[in-house]
Amino acid sequence: MAAEIVNLRQYRKEKQRQDRARTAEQNRARFGRGKAQRREDEMDRKRSEQDLDGKQFDPESDKPAG
Repeated sequence: MAAEIVNLRQYRKEKQRQDRARTAEQNRARFGRGKAQRREDEMDRKRSEQDLDGKQFDPESDKPAG
């Protein structure tokens, strides 16, 4: 019936690592987007703005501007 010997310093360090990993995972879920995803979102936004601008009417002639 020998008890398992636990090094408290190592235990505390491992617990800190797990806490930091958990926090990092939460931050990645909340804020994390890859560079490619940000670039793709920016391209989609620009494309939709251009599409919307092309559908704008010219108030003088009541014809589409594009």
